[in-house]
Amino acid sequence: MMAAAADGLGSIAIDTTQLNMSVTDPTAWATAMNNLGMVPVGLAGQQLVSDSICVPGFDPSLNMMTGITPINPMIPGMGLVPPPPPTDMSVVKEIIHCKSCTLFPPNPNLPPPSTRERPPGCKTVFVGGLPENATEEIIQEVFEQCGDITAIRKSKKNFCHIRFAEEFMVDKAIYLSGYRMRLGSSTDKKDSGRLHVDFAQARDDFYEWECKQRMLAREERHRRKLEEDRLRPPSPPAIMHYSEHEATLLAEKLKDDSKFSEAITVLLTWIERGEVNRRSANQFYSMVQSANSHVRRLMNEKANHEQEMEQAKENFKDALTGILTQFEQIVAVFNASARQKAWDHFSKAQRKNIDIWRKHSEELRNAHSEQLMGIRREEEMEMSDDESTDTPNKKMRVDESALAAQAYALKEENDSLRWQLDAYRNEVELLKQEKGQLFRTEENLTKDQQLQFLQQTMQGMQQQLLTIQEELKNKKSELEQAKEEQSHTQALVKVLQEQLKSAKELAETNGHSHEDANEINVLTVALVNQDRENNTEKRTQGLKSEKEALLIGIISTFLHVHPFGANIEYLWSYMQQLDSKISANEIEMLLMRLPRMFKQEFTGVGATLEKRWKFCAFEGIKTT
Repeated sequence: MMAAAADGLGSIAIDTTQLNMSVTDPTAWATAMNNLGMVPVGLAGQQLVSDSICVPGFDPSLNMMTGITPINPMIPGMGLVPPPPPTDMSVVKEIIHCKSCTLFPPNPNLPPPSTRERPPGCKTVFVGGLPENATEEIIQEVFEQCGDITAIRKSKKNFCHIRFAEEFMVDKAIYLSGYRMRLGSSTDKKDSGRLHVDFAQARDDFYEWECKQRMLAREERHRRKLEEDRLRPPSPPAIMHYSEHEATLLAEKLKDDSKFSEAITVLLTWIERGEVNRRSANQFYSMVQSANSHVRRLMNEKANHEQEMEQAKENFKDALTGILTQFEQIVAVFNASARQKAWDHFSKAQRKNIDIWRKHSEELRNAHSEQLMGIRREEEMEMSDDESTDTPNKKMRVDESALAAQAYALKEENDSLRWQLDAYRNEVELLKQEKGQLFRTEENLTKDQQLQFLQQTMQGMQQQLLTIQEELKNKKSELEQAKEEQSHTQALVKVLQEQLKSAKELAETNGHSHEDANEINVLTVALVNQDRENNTEKRTQGLKSEKEALLIGIISTFLHVHPFGANIEYLWSYMQQLDSKISANEIEMLLMRLPRMFKQEFTGVGATLEKRWKFCAFEGIKTT
């Protein structure tokens, strides 16, 4: 039986004791295949799948992949399915014998069976064309040779779905597409069928594929993060918070030349954070002073480096001079060799080489000579008139700079001591004030509050009193005007009464009619009304000239654009730009003459009390 075979899809070793016909008899096999309507094929232990279309490292037992772990076929460049074999190469499929059935290969002249596009992470295949009498056991017997089967879902309509454990097993199952399956040795139609194996799309396969993709993405992100962390420059050390202890340690570090760079960074961070206050100002000032003390050290280091640079320039010039001397000697040797006394004894090739070497040496000598001349020209431009005293002058300049730095440092130290003394005095005064404030009792605080409250009430009463006084003045002026009008009207009435009496007497003596008397009464009433209108016009008429009318117009416009009013000084400063001879008193008198156009208001309290004029002509029109 096929249990003794090494592989159902690989090399076939058939146990002849279980078959009725001889394995080595090709005539019997040809007769059997002709009865099935199939073309006879070779038998002798050939592979079902050639090496060109098999997965590299594929074990013929179809139970394992040697040397290859399961790989996602959807990763670009990592697919399990190799490219199709060349068209000129024929693939020979063999008969596959199982325990309960036999699989006969398709006609090699027919085109290969078509398949759908492979879904990502596909582990499930569709198997159609099964015999009607095929059972799940027979299906498992046939397809378990392709790999471990996790599930078989068989339908009543001669097809099923098979799910494998790994993706590469699907490729082995696809190979069986097109085979004719026969159960036992029966020739009944229900016991035979042509298999069609194709990729199937399953949610479980896609879910597992997505999980693998997410895992690979996580691993890739982790790898990139590790790479970024490795390439990221180290972060600067954390700056400690300010405290008196840390400030003392920092002051010691600032005095140390080796730790100055680190300490000055911490000091700068503290100052930028706003740690400087009244209590810590002196301590910060001492640290700033310590930082300033390094200026002299840095100037000395700069002078030393400049001196080293000058020494290096001198060494370079000396070395270049020695090189140039040797070039001169080499060129002299070439020139001596080119003379006739020695030149005739050299061969033609030797002469050619000597000539080339001489030209090359002359070019190098000229280049070095130009470089040396350029260095000397630069030195001549930088040198002073007296070359002999150049070096002592430099030393004197260095000494002078050092003395100047020392003097500057002493001056800074003197200033710092003076500022510290002032700071101590200020602190003593502040302590005295704080001590005096501590001795103040709650009674003093309440008295101060009461005093402030009384001052505010007094200011409010003063403001109210001023407003009442202004109202009283206005009322008095109105009362006087009313009294004058009343006296005037009474005098006018008396005069008219006397005139009326005299007119009546004349009428009686002259014998005038009653109509004349009525005309006289009408005339007297008209005269009274005319007199009243003249009085009102005289009272309201306050303009004496065209200049006053112009001033009224300008002042009205100015106060109209100042809705909150303006004091007389502000108004006078504006009017003085137009007329330098006008005075503030004249403007105020003009405004007081027109109470219906301009009104005076008081704003502020106490010392901030201010008198403002406002334009109120529109309000006067509304009231009239």
